[in-house]
Amino acid sequence: MVVTSTERVLIAGAGPVGLSAAAYLTRRGIPVTVFEAEDRLPENLRASTFHPPTLDMLAPFGASQALIEQGLKAPKFQFRDRANGCLAEFDFAVLADDTGHPFRVQCEQFKLNHLLHDWLLAQGGADVRFGHAITALRQNGDGVTALVETPDGGQEAFKGRWLIGAEGANSVVRQALEIPFEGFTWDERFLVVSTPFPFETVLPDLTLVNYFADPEQWFFLLKVPGLWRAMFPTRPEETEEEIFDPDRIEVRMQWAHATATPYERTHTTLYRVHQRVAQSYRAGRAFIAGDAAHINNPLGGMGMNGGIHDAFNLAGKMAAVWHGESDDGLLDLYEKQRRPIALDYVNSQTIRNKQNLEAKTPEAQQNFRNFLAEVSADRRKTHDYLLRTSMIASLRAAAKITA
Repeated sequence: MVVTSTERVLIAGAGPVGLSAAAYLTRRGIPVTVFEAEDRLPENLRASTFHPPTLDMLAPFGASQALIEQGLKAPKFQFRDRANGCLAEFDFAVLADDTGHPFRVQCEQFKLNHLLHDWLLAQGGADVRFGHAITALRQNGDGVTALVETPDGGQEAFKGRWLIGAEGANSVVRQALEIPFEGFTWDERFLVVSTPFPFETVLPDLTLVNYFADPEQWFFLLKVPGLWRAMFPTRPEETEEEIFDPDRIEVRMQWAHATATPYERTHTTLYRVHQRVAQSYRAGRAFIAGDAAHINNPLGGMGMNGGIHDAFNLAGKMAAVWHGESDDGLLDLYEKQRRPIALDYVNSQTIRNKQNLEAKTPEAQQNFRNFLAEVSADRRKTHDYLLRTSMIASLRAAAKITA
């Protein structure tokens, strides 16, 4: 087998995480080769929220402004219930001194893939290989070699200084490294329904991101350009056929907001929800990032954002070592900084978000409402809360880990 041996960084996955790492490394003058198993850029519809610090990171590549232009600026979000309307509203303007982007942007994640890929092409020499799937890897003190299945069904070997596995929750890189993916899977699956129905006209105080607490059927309602997305938990005993039954979907939508006519639906998706964090993020010269390293429920929009934060953290350290600004030991700090964030911030916060929305007992429901009232009434507490929900706090906490 011919081995393509180059002094570069190999990256598995041309999604937001892999392409963010590729863009950062390219900007620092480091060659990269990105392997994408699909024959085109992934157009996954799941993630759609870009948090303030993520926009700060993406700004040097022109991606933040483009996302703003292609998406919707969401300066506020709400917690609501069906009976009483808005329980609390939070405004990211409070973070004006903490970020250059004191708002969220609602935009489909696949648009970022195109923006970063276009930026890479504009730099010249970008090596993004579609239809190339990493199947195995081996490594030694000199580098890491990825065995790659090519579009014609053949196999090639590519050698680089390091490899980043950013190809999602079923990461071949993580599996090849035999890294346990610890955690659990929620019993219920999540159903996402997209509709052009103008919720903002019937609920005029609605923001672009809204969490509806309810002990019987909580749901999540957010807007992307041209569409509203409603996300519902399903019952564990429901079959897929029952969940996708049009009449049952209509019942759920009418629960969200009763209308005189049935809802027009443009897209429905059902997926399992996990809370898992890899036991380690590094094995020799190979690393994992994003969903390959951690997955969580989508409440709070922390999954994709956390993955992009992984990418910038790791790529920054690789660049420092590559250019002789630090020794290889710096790369160990990546796991030390990012894994606790996945455990203590992202996992904990998203689990708490779900538990608050589905609170069953009157006591638990009142505790959540008391918490919202307390935070809303105190500007300092509001500021601290928004630092956490925007993921600025987790980045600051990671930066304090220096050994």
